[in-house]
Amino acid sequence: MKITSSEFVISNTDYKKCPAPDKPEYAFIGRSNVGKSSLINMLTNKNKLAKTSGKPGKTQLINHFLINKSWYLVDLPGYGWAQVSKEMKEKWNIMTKNYLGQRENLNNVFILVDSRIPPQKIDIEFINWLGEYQIPFALIFTKADKPNSTKLKSNIATFKKELQKHWEELPPTFVTSSNNKIGQKEILEYIGQINESV
Repeated sequence: MKITSSEFVISNTDYKKCPAPDKPEYAFIGRSNVGKSSLINMLTNKNKLAKTSGKPGKTQLINHFLINKSWYLVDLPGYGWAQVSKEMKEKWNIMTKNYLGQRENLNNVFILVDSRIPPQKIDIEFINWLGEYQIPFALIFTKADKPNSTKLKSNIATFKKELQKHWEELPPTFVTSSNNKIGQKEILEYIGQINESV
């Protein structure tokens, strides 16, 4: 699948105010500063579709983008160490989990994981939460151009080993770099396959 059109539609704090659930929907989420906005811009070939920032916590709302006039890409607030108040973090947490648990046309959640670092407790907890609520998801290892290939393979293997403590079957995984478009084709093909099956 190729993306021929992408446009911002609306930002919300409440899933009930999101666009009518009449199109397939794919959400992207990860720890603060994992490279989510850069990945979305890479997938859509638009440098400024999603706002990027060196400061964690740039995404603070549920952001809908209409892709190819036929499906929604959703940019969700990051979780983790964003430099905001505890109260704001809790608001983001409630808003995000309400969306994930209640959005009826949500086909898949892409969880972004920084390929440069060891497994983080907050990522594992979030993945297990999705499992508890039977929300389909896939993993995207970001910033794959940063570590050398040996370190990259080792980090991904370590993360999968950690997941195997909780999961009998591992989710689909993708390896990406927003700088050189590694993983763009594979992720879009995966979304295309799901769209064809729903």
